[in-house]
Amino acid sequence: MSERTAPTDPRRGSYRPKGRGPRRPVRSLAGQLFVVQVVIVAAVVAGGAVLAYLFAADRTEDAARRQVTAVAHAVADSPSVRTAVTGPDPTALLQPYVEQVRADTGVSFITVMDTGGVRWTHPLPDQIGRAYLGHIDRALAGQTHAETYTGTLGPSVRVVTPVWDDRHRVVALVSAGLTVESISAQLSGPLLALVGVAVAALAVGGVGTYLANSRLRRHTHGMGPDELSHLYEYHQATLHAVREGLVLLDRAHRVVLCNDAARELLGLAGDLDGRSVAELGLPEALVAAVLREEPVRDEVHLTVERVVVLNTSPIGTGTGAGLGRVVTLRDHTELQALSGELDSVRGFTEALGAQAHEAANRLHAVVSLIELGRHEEAVEFATAELELAQQLTDRVVAAVSEPVLAALLLGKAAQAAERGVELALTEDSRIDDGVLPPGLSARDLITVLGNLIDNAVDAAIAGAAESPDPPEVTVTARIARGRECGGDAAGTAGDCLLLRVADTGAGIAPGAVEDVFRRGWSTKQDGRGHGLGLALVAQTARRNGGTVTVGRERGAVLTVRLPLAVRPSGPAGSPGDPAGRPDGSTGRDREGALA
Repeated sequence: MSERTAPTDPRRGSYRPKGRGPRRPVRSLAGQLFVVQVVIVAAVVAGGAVLAYLFAADRTEDAARRQVTAVAHAVADSPSVRTAVTGPDPTALLQPYVEQVRADTGVSFITVMDTGGVRWTHPLPDQIGRAYLGHIDRALAGQTHAETYTGTLGPSVRVVTPVWDDRHRVVALVSAGLTVESISAQLSGPLLALVGVAVAALAVGGVGTYLANSRLRRHTHGMGPDELSHLYEYHQATLHAVREGLVLLDRAHRVVLCNDAARELLGLAGDLDGRSVAELGLPEALVAAVLREEPVRDEVHLTVERVVVLNTSPIGTGTGAGLGRVVTLRDHTELQALSGELDSVRGFTEALGAQAHEAANRLHAVVSLIELGRHEEAVEFATAELELAQQLTDRVVAAVSEPVLAALLLGKAAQAAERGVELALTEDSRIDDGVLPPGLSARDLITVLGNLIDNAVDAAIAGAAESPDPPEVTVTARIARGRECGGDAAGTAGDCLLLRVADTGAGIAPGAVEDVFRRGWSTKQDGRGHGLGLALVAQTARRNGGTVTVGRERGAVLTVRLPLAVRPSGPAGSPGDPAGRPDGSTGRDREGALA
């Protein structure tokens, strides 16, 4: 029978085997820090209290020594004492005197003795006449001697000083002292105050530590150090494993974290931590969207080589609000290319449907002519329609052997005809099969030429309202060499694929040239989210090492040059890079046309 398990705290996400007893609780990081801090505070307070006590005891003992020294000197210097010690009965004269002095000064004893150490006075009368307990050698030598010694009253701090006669001879000795017990009694008051202060300091430290750790516990959600360490490792592994790009910004829009996918999507390298998002060299539109206060939802942007879907969201809620923002990026390049292909296929389907409808109408006309007995007119009508349709097909197939380009041109011609625009292929157009390099994908060709023709058809239709001439789009597709590809007079640039699309529209205003290839730029005002086609053209050209230029003839002329020996595109803005602008354009057309 397999062992069943029961889940524990879902926050910890762990499982405990059933029947093995309760799991030992893991103290949180805040709890462990609280214990450590309390121990440290208690040790500091206790150490401080001990040091303060030792300091106070030393100060008190010094004060006691100074006190008994002053008393001993005062008694020894008293004229009555000098007279009494040379009299026949010193005890009778000295005992009342020294006891009065002892009571007035608060010392524990005052003993006057002869030079042999025999007491003449003592607080205990039965000790009079007995030998003094202590050292008197230095006093006999004329010095004042202090010591701690155990006498008849117990351990005491005492001083022995000589009594001098008129001829400066030592005729007696005086000893004054304070018992250690009395000194300790003097320390009891400060000691109690010190203990009170220590307890108060410990209480304040404990409360402060508890409050600080309560805050820490809230921020760490009660997790222990191992759990926090594992959470950090899981966090890092997850951030760098997800395929979506993730960038974390702080309040000042500086990069806190940028995972590997975001670096790849944005083309970033090096150390990014602490750098402002405005300093990363990203497209202006992308930076503006990231810095926007309100959240961004599924907004399409272009980087140097990719199409990305941008989302932003603020970090934190409640008290944690305003910490920064999260930026997520999804690679939309493949999907955008597929969408372009799908649009082309949908356009082809619609054109075929329109042609089928038109062919049905023409077939009805032919049938009607036959039924009316006008056989020659029916044959002439049908032949003329076939010749007109076949002319463009023959022209495209003869000039363009590349099947993808040929199919695209035929489809776009049908679409343009459906919209009343004539699409013509110039006489010098020619691309043989197998000329294009393997690195130049069919998808990129569809993106470049398809978007150029679509924009030209729209411009031609818009210009037809202001011109009596019929709308027309002219396409040139051929292999160019030398200076036409951007080389010098010797033609050192190599061969390139030249794709040029001209329309009969109003052209591009000189002030708008710099913005043509920027995401969101469009002359349409229908609010349908235009402005991505030419940006994709510039991005695709740059990715394949090519250039895009803007000129003017009857209307706008857009020319794309893609090298046949595909060279990697340099970083945006690098010196000598013809596609070095963020929009992929090259400024003024080299033939002198307005760019």
